Amino acid sequence: MITWYATNAVVVQATMTTLLLALSVQLPMRMGVFSFAGVGCFGIGGYTAAILYTKFDVGTWPAVVLGTLFAGLLCYLLGLIIHKLSGLYLGMATVAFTLIVAVVATNGGSLTGGASGIFGALGDITNVHVLLLLAVVVAGLAISEYGRFGRKIDTVREDPELAAALGINVARYRKLVFLASGLIGGLAGAVTTLLRSTITPAEINFHMVVVALTVIIIGGSSSWLGALIGAVVITWLPTVLSVVAEWESIIYGVLVALAAIFLPSGLLGLAKDLVHRWRSRRGTTPPAPTASDGARTPDDEPSSPQPERSLASTQGGTL
Repeated sequence: MITWYATNAVVVQATMTTLLLALSVQLPMRMGVFSFAGVGCFGIGGYTAAILYTKFDVGTWPAVVLGTLFAGLLCYLLGLIIHKLSGLYLGMATVAFTLIVAVVATNGGSLTGGASGIFGALGDITNVHVLLLLAVVVAGLAISEYGRFGRKIDTVREDPELAAALGINVARYRKLVFLASGLIGGLAGAVTTLLRSTITPAEINFHMVVVALTVIIIGGSSSWLGALIGAVVITWLPTVLSVVAEWESIIYGVLVALAAIFLPSGLLGLAKDLVHRWRSRRGTTPPAPTASDGARTPDDEPSSPQPERSLASTQGGTL
Protein backbone atom coordinates (compact mmCIF):
# COMPACT_ATOMS: atom_id res chain seq x y z
CA MET A 1 0.00 0.00 0.00
CA ILE A 2 2.81 2.41 0.88
CA THR A 3 4.58 1.59 -2.37
CA TRP A 4 1.39 2.18 -4.35
CA TYR A 5 0.82 5.53 -2.67
CA ALA A 6 4.41 6.65 -3.26
CA THR A 7 4.02 5.79 -6.94
CA ASN A 8 0.66 7.52 -7.36
CA ALA A 9 0.96 10.40 -4.87
CA VAL A 10 0.69 13.03 -7.61
CA VAL A 11 -2.45 11.44 -9.06
CA VAL A 12 -4.02 11.19 -5.60
CA GLN A 13 -3.23 14.87 -5.06
CA ALA A 14 -4.77 15.77 -8.41
CA THR A 15 -7.90 13.78 -7.53
CA MET A 16 -8.44 15.74 -4.33
CA THR A 17 -7.84 19.17 -5.87
CA THR A 18 -10.06 18.31 -8.86
CA LEU A 19 -12.79 17.24 -6.46
CA LEU A 20 -12.58 20.57 -4.62
CA LEU A 21 -12.87 22.44 -7.91
CA ALA A 22 -15.83 20.29 -9.02
CA LEU A 23 -17.64 20.84 -5.70
CA SER A 24 -17.51 24.60 -6.27
CA VAL A 25 -19.63 24.02 -9.40
CA GLN A 26 -21.72 21.08 -8.15
CA LEU A 27 -23.09 22.96 -5.14
CA PRO A 28 -24.77 25.75 -7.17
CA MET A 29 -26.16 23.20 -9.63
CA ARG A 30 -27.74 21.27 -6.76
CA MET A 31 -29.69 24.45 -6.01
CA GLY A 32 -30.62 24.96 -9.66
CA VAL A 33 -28.04 27.71 -10.26
CA PHE A 34 -26.13 27.09 -13.50
CA SER A 35 -22.92 28.81 -12.37
CA PHE A 36 -19.24 28.27 -13.21
CA ALA A 37 -18.03 31.13 -11.05
CA GLY A 38 -16.17 28.64 -8.86
CA VAL A 39 -13.64 28.17 -11.67
CA GLY A 40 -12.91 31.89 -11.73
CA CYS A 41 -12.60 31.85 -7.95
CA PHE A 42 -10.08 29.03 -8.33
CA GLY A 43 -7.88 31.52 -10.15
CA ILE A 44 -8.58 34.34 -7.69
CA GLY A 45 -7.71 32.17 -4.69
CA GLY A 46 -4.62 30.76 -6.38
CA TYR A 47 -3.22 34.12 -7.48
CA THR A 48 -4.02 35.78 -4.15
CA ALA A 49 -2.25 33.05 -2.17
CA ALA A 50 0.74 33.04 -4.53
CA ILE A 51 1.13 36.82 -4.46
CA LEU A 52 0.91 36.98 -0.67
CA TYR A 53 3.34 34.09 -0.25
CA THR A 54 6.01 35.19 -2.76
CA LYS A 55 5.83 38.99 -2.64
CA PHE A 56 4.67 39.84 0.87
CA ASP A 57 6.22 36.95 2.85
CA VAL A 58 2.86 35.79 4.22
CA GLY A 59 2.87 32.28 5.67
CA THR A 60 1.29 29.31 3.94
CA TRP A 61 -1.95 29.03 5.89
CA PRO A 62 -2.63 32.77 6.25
CA ALA A 63 -2.18 33.02 2.48
CA VAL A 64 -4.62 30.14 1.94
CA VAL A 65 -7.20 31.69 4.28
CA LEU A 66 -6.94 35.15 2.74
CA GLY A 67 -7.08 33.76 -0.80
CA THR A 68 -10.19 31.74 0.09
CA LEU A 69 -11.97 34.67 1.74
CA PHE A 70 -11.12 37.11 -1.06
CA ALA A 71 -12.45 34.71 -3.69
CA GLY A 72 -15.62 34.12 -1.67
CA LEU A 73 -16.19 37.87 -1.28
CA LEU A 74 -15.82 38.58 -5.00
CA CYS A 75 -18.08 35.68 -5.90
CA TYR A 76 -20.73 36.92 -3.46
CA LEU A 77 -20.58 40.39 -5.04
CA LEU A 78 -20.98 38.74 -8.44
CA GLY A 79 -24.02 36.89 -7.12
CA LEU A 80 -25.60 40.17 -5.99
CA ILE A 81 -25.34 41.42 -9.56
CA ILE A 82 -26.43 38.39 -11.61
CA HIS A 83 -28.53 36.27 -9.23
CA LYS A 84 -31.72 37.14 -11.15
CA LEU A 85 -30.36 35.53 -14.32
CA SER A 86 -31.13 31.89 -14.99
CA GLY A 87 -30.26 29.04 -17.33
CA LEU A 88 -27.81 29.64 -20.14
CA TYR A 89 -27.71 33.39 -19.48
CA LEU A 90 -26.40 32.76 -15.98
CA GLY A 91 -23.95 30.16 -17.26
CA MET A 92 -22.60 32.53 -19.89
CA ALA A 93 -22.24 35.34 -17.34
CA THR A 94 -20.20 33.14 -14.99
CA VAL A 95 -18.04 31.82 -17.85
CA ALA A 96 -17.36 35.45 -18.80
CA PHE A 97 -16.38 36.11 -15.18
CA THR A 98 -13.85 33.28 -15.36
CA LEU A 99 -12.39 34.58 -18.62
CA ILE A 100 -12.15 38.11 -17.15
CA VAL A 101 -10.11 36.71 -14.25
CA ALA A 102 -7.71 35.15 -16.78
CA VAL A 103 -7.42 38.45 -18.70
CA VAL A 104 -6.71 40.41 -15.51
CA ALA A 105 -4.04 37.87 -14.53
CA THR A 106 -2.43 38.14 -17.98
CA ASN A 107 -2.33 41.95 -17.83
CA GLY A 108 -1.42 42.23 -14.16
CA GLY A 109 2.20 43.12 -14.83
CA SER A 110 4.80 42.22 -12.23
CA LEU A 111 2.14 41.59 -9.59
CA THR A 112 0.66 38.56 -11.36
CA GLY A 113 3.67 37.72 -13.52
CA GLY A 114 1.85 38.45 -16.77
CA ALA A 115 1.43 35.59 -19.23
CA SER A 116 4.22 33.62 -17.49
CA GLY A 117 2.42 33.52 -14.15
CA ILE A 118 3.95 33.14 -10.71
CA PHE A 119 6.57 30.55 -9.84
CA GLY A 120 8.20 29.47 -6.61
CA ALA A 121 5.09 29.58 -4.41
CA LEU A 122 5.77 26.25 -2.73
CA GLY A 123 3.99 26.26 0.61
CA ASP A 124 4.10 23.84 3.53
CA ILE A 125 1.12 21.79 2.38
CA THR A 126 0.98 18.02 2.15
CA ASN A 127 -1.59 15.57 0.82
CA VAL A 128 -2.69 14.93 4.41
CA HIS A 129 -3.53 18.62 4.83
CA VAL A 130 -5.52 18.58 1.58
CA LEU A 131 -7.37 15.46 2.71
CA LEU A 132 -8.36 17.09 6.01
CA LEU A 133 -9.58 20.25 4.28
CA LEU A 134 -11.51 18.15 1.77
CA ALA A 135 -13.09 16.15 4.60
CA VAL A 136 -14.34 19.36 6.25
CA VAL A 137 -15.85 20.63 2.97
CA VAL A 138 -17.47 17.28 2.17
CA ALA A 139 -18.88 16.98 5.69
CA GLY A 140 -20.55 20.39 5.36
CA LEU A 141 -22.00 19.52 1.95
CA ALA A 142 -23.19 16.11 3.15
CA ILE A 143 -25.04 17.71 6.07
CA SER A 144 -26.72 20.16 3.68
CA GLU A 145 -28.17 17.27 1.65
CA TYR A 146 -30.33 15.90 4.46
CA GLY A 147 -32.95 17.11 6.88
CA ARG A 148 -35.02 20.25 6.61
CA PHE A 149 -32.27 22.30 4.99
CA GLY A 150 -31.74 19.67 2.31
CA ARG A 151 -35.46 19.63 1.51
CA LYS A 152 -35.42 23.43 1.15
CA ILE A 153 -32.53 23.22 -1.32
CA ASP A 154 -34.36 20.55 -3.32
CA THR A 155 -37.50 22.71 -3.42
CA VAL A 156 -35.55 25.76 -4.58
CA ARG A 157 -34.05 23.68 -7.39
CA GLU A 158 -37.18 21.86 -8.53
CA ASP A 159 -39.78 24.63 -8.19
CA PRO A 160 -38.63 28.14 -7.16
CA GLU A 161 -42.22 29.47 -7.33
CA LEU A 162 -43.43 26.79 -4.93
CA ALA A 163 -40.46 27.47 -2.65
CA ALA A 164 -41.33 31.17 -2.56
CA ALA A 165 -44.97 30.31 -1.81
CA LEU A 166 -43.80 28.20 1.13
CA GLY A 167 -41.94 31.17 2.58
CA ILE A 168 -38.44 30.25 1.39
CA ASN A 169 -36.35 33.26 0.39
CA VAL A 170 -35.12 31.96 -2.97
CA ALA A 171 -33.05 35.07 -3.74
CA ARG A 172 -31.18 34.82 -0.44
CA TYR A 173 -30.40 31.14 -1.00
CA ARG A 174 -29.03 31.85 -4.46
CA LYS A 175 -26.85 34.68 -3.18
CA LEU A 176 -25.47 32.49 -0.40
CA VAL A 177 -24.70 29.69 -2.82
CA PHE A 178 -22.48 32.10 -4.76
CA LEU A 179 -20.61 32.81 -1.52
CA ALA A 180 -20.19 29.10 -0.74
CA SER A 181 -19.11 28.34 -4.30
CA GLY A 182 -16.54 31.13 -4.20
CA LEU A 183 -15.11 29.94 -0.89
CA ILE A 184 -14.73 26.35 -2.13
CA GLY A 185 -13.27 27.46 -5.46
CA GLY A 186 -10.88 29.89 -3.77
CA LEU A 187 -9.75 27.18 -1.35
CA ALA A 188 -9.15 24.80 -4.25
CA GLY A 189 -7.08 27.39 -6.09
CA ALA A 190 -5.02 28.46 -3.08
CA VAL A 191 -4.22 24.90 -2.02
CA THR A 192 -3.45 23.74 -5.56
CA THR A 193 -1.14 26.68 -6.24
CA LEU A 194 0.87 26.30 -3.03
CA LEU A 195 1.10 22.57 -3.66
CA ARG A 196 2.41 22.88 -7.23
CA SER A 197 4.33 26.13 -6.57
CA THR A 198 3.05 27.81 -9.75
CA ILE A 199 -0.03 29.33 -11.37
CA THR A 200 -0.46 30.80 -14.86
CA PRO A 201 -3.38 32.43 -16.73
CA ALA A 202 -3.52 29.34 -18.93
CA GLU A 203 -4.87 27.38 -15.97
CA ILE A 204 -7.88 29.71 -15.65
CA ASN A 205 -9.63 29.27 -18.94
CA PHE A 206 -12.54 27.48 -20.55
CA HIS A 207 -10.66 24.21 -20.25
CA MET A 208 -11.12 24.28 -16.47
CA VAL A 209 -14.84 24.87 -16.95
CA VAL A 210 -15.00 21.81 -19.19
CA VAL A 211 -13.12 19.71 -16.64
CA ALA A 212 -15.44 20.69 -13.79
CA LEU A 213 -18.55 20.14 -15.91
CA THR A 214 -17.27 16.77 -17.15
CA VAL A 215 -16.69 15.60 -13.59
CA ILE A 216 -20.28 16.44 -12.69
CA ILE A 217 -21.75 14.91 -15.86
CA ILE A 218 -19.97 11.61 -15.32
CA GLY A 219 -20.49 11.39 -11.56
CA GLY A 220 -23.81 13.17 -11.10
CA SER A 221 -24.85 16.58 -9.83
CA SER A 222 -27.28 15.53 -7.11
CA SER A 223 -24.69 14.86 -4.39
CA TRP A 224 -21.08 15.42 -3.41
CA LEU A 225 -20.65 11.66 -3.89
CA GLY A 226 -21.29 12.10 -7.60
CA ALA A 227 -18.55 14.72 -7.79
CA LEU A 228 -16.21 12.30 -6.01
CA ILE A 229 -16.97 9.52 -8.49
CA GLY A 230 -16.48 11.88 -11.42
CA ALA A 231 -13.20 13.24 -10.04
CA VAL A 232 -11.81 9.74 -9.60
CA VAL A 233 -12.83 8.74 -13.14
CA ILE A 234 -11.55 11.90 -14.79
CA THR A 235 -8.23 11.89 -12.93
CA TRP A 236 -7.42 8.20 -13.20
CA LEU A 237 -8.82 7.49 -16.67
CA PRO A 238 -5.86 9.08 -18.53
CA THR A 239 -3.52 6.88 -16.48
CA VAL A 240 -5.48 3.79 -17.48
CA LEU A 241 -5.70 4.87 -21.13
CA SER A 242 -2.00 5.68 -21.37
CA VAL A 243 -1.43 2.20 -22.81
CA VAL A 244 -3.27 3.16 -26.01
CA ALA A 245 -0.90 6.07 -26.70
CA GLU A 246 -2.21 8.34 -29.47
CA TRP A 247 -5.76 6.94 -29.17
CA GLU A 248 -6.07 8.21 -25.61
CA SER A 249 -7.80 11.52 -26.43
CA ILE A 250 -10.26 9.88 -28.83
CA ILE A 251 -11.28 7.14 -26.40
CA TYR A 252 -11.51 9.67 -23.58
CA GLY A 253 -13.83 11.89 -25.60
CA VAL A 254 -16.02 8.97 -26.71
CA LEU A 255 -16.44 7.75 -23.12
CA VAL A 256 -17.40 11.22 -21.90
CA ALA A 257 -19.91 11.63 -24.76
CA LEU A 258 -21.48 8.23 -24.03
CA ALA A 259 -21.79 9.14 -20.35
CA ALA A 260 -23.52 12.40 -21.22
CA ILE A 261 -25.99 10.64 -23.56
CA PHE A 262 -26.82 7.44 -21.71
CA LEU A 263 -26.22 8.49 -18.08
CA PRO A 264 -28.17 11.74 -17.61
CA SER A 265 -27.93 11.32 -13.82
CA GLY A 266 -24.30 10.20 -13.89
CA LEU A 267 -22.80 7.04 -12.45
CA LEU A 268 -24.27 7.86 -9.05
CA GLY A 269 -27.77 8.04 -10.54
CA LEU A 270 -27.22 4.70 -12.28
CA ALA A 271 -26.08 3.10 -9.02
CA LYS A 272 -29.13 4.46 -7.17
CA ASP A 273 -31.47 3.12 -9.88
CA LEU A 274 -29.92 -0.34 -9.71
CA VAL A 275 -30.16 -0.43 -5.91
CA HIS A 276 -33.80 0.74 -6.06
CA ARG A 277 -34.72 -1.96 -8.58
CA TRP A 278 -32.97 -4.64 -6.53
CA ARG A 279 -34.81 -3.61 -3.38
CA SER A 280 -38.14 -3.44 -5.22
CA ARG A 281 -37.76 -6.97 -6.55
CA ARG A 282 -36.98 -8.25 -3.09
CA GLY A 283 -39.79 -6.41 -1.33
CA THR A 284 -42.77 -6.77 -3.69
CA THR A 285 -42.96 -10.57 -4.02
CA PRO A 286 -43.65 -12.05 -0.55
CA PRO A 287 -43.84 -15.86 -0.41
CA ALA A 288 -47.31 -17.39 -0.52
CA PRO A 289 -48.56 -18.97 2.76
CA THR A 290 -48.54 -22.76 2.90
CA ALA A 291 -50.24 -25.38 5.06
CA SER A 292 -47.00 -25.96 6.92
CA ASP A 293 -47.06 -22.33 8.11
CA GLY A 294 -50.36 -23.01 9.93
CA ALA A 295 -52.20 -20.62 7.68
CA ARG A 296 -55.82 -21.24 6.84
CA THR A 297 -57.14 -21.19 3.33
CA PRO A 298 -60.47 -19.53 2.62
CA ASP A 299 -62.15 -22.95 2.26
CA ASP A 300 -60.92 -24.05 5.70
CA GLU A 301 -62.39 -21.07 7.53
CA PRO A 302 -65.47 -22.01 9.56
CA SER A 303 -68.60 -20.13 8.72
CA SER A 304 -69.71 -17.73 11.40
CA PRO A 305 -72.84 -18.91 13.26
CA GLN A 306 -76.03 -17.20 12.24
CA PRO A 307 -77.95 -15.59 15.15
CA GLU A 308 -81.30 -17.16 15.88
CA ARG A 309 -84.13 -15.04 14.67
CA SER A 310 -87.08 -14.78 16.98
CA LEU A 311 -90.66 -14.71 15.86
CA ALA A 312 -90.89 -11.17 17.10
CA SER A 313 -88.11 -10.01 14.83
CA THR A 314 -89.71 -11.62 11.84
CA GLN A 315 -93.04 -10.02 12.50
CA GLY A 316 -91.56 -6.57 13.04
CA GLY A 317 -92.61 -6.27 16.70
CA THR A 318 -93.76 -8.02 19.89
CA LEU A 319 -96.81 -10.11 19.88
